[in-house]
Amino acid sequence: MSLTVNIHYTGSGGSARKFAEEMTSSGLVEAIRAEEGNEKYAYYFPAEDPETVLLIDRWRDQAALDIHHKTPMMAQIAALRKKYNLKMRVERYVDAPKNNE
Repeated sequence: MSLTVNIHYTGSGGSARKFAEEMTSSGLVEAIRAEEGNEKYAYYFPAEDPETVLLIDRWRDQAALDIHHKTPMMAQIAALRKKYNLKMRVERYVDAPKNNE
């Protein structure tokens, strides 16, 4: 049962895109993708909203996400969000169990 969290980061003056670029260039994205239980961590840029970046963050289960939330990386991510003065909107989805589960 995978868990997907979509996070919409919104700023101004291109700050959301700069945030995603710094997340990538700093190595944080690579480190998160290497965490046990991470299935996807990818940024997307909506064509109709140049001031928003969508993060699709997918985890094997809630336990893996909980472990991720306790890592020191979370403080680094929060500092970058503050640096770029971003607002967040979060959507959370849980996969339905498969027939054989």
